[in-house]
Amino acid sequence: MADGILLERAGVPAISICTDAFQVTAKAMADVYGRPEFEFVVIPHPIASLGVAEIEANVREVIPEVLRILEGS
Repeated sequence: MADGILLERAGVPAISICTDAFQVTAKAMADVYGRPEFEFVVIPHPIASLGVAEIEANVREVIPEVLRILEGS
């Protein structure tokens, strides 16, 4: 979260992705950094035990949301 917010402050379009287990923490970090409206993408937890095919499926599922956030729609 912090990286995404700091990149955006520097004028670099950014997206933050976290797992659902860290969604509350991500929101709190956005609040602390003064960006409560900062949007981020949430994927299912855990990811460490997933295989390549499962990770690719997760990525494909969130691509529309990533693009929406980056494009400011």
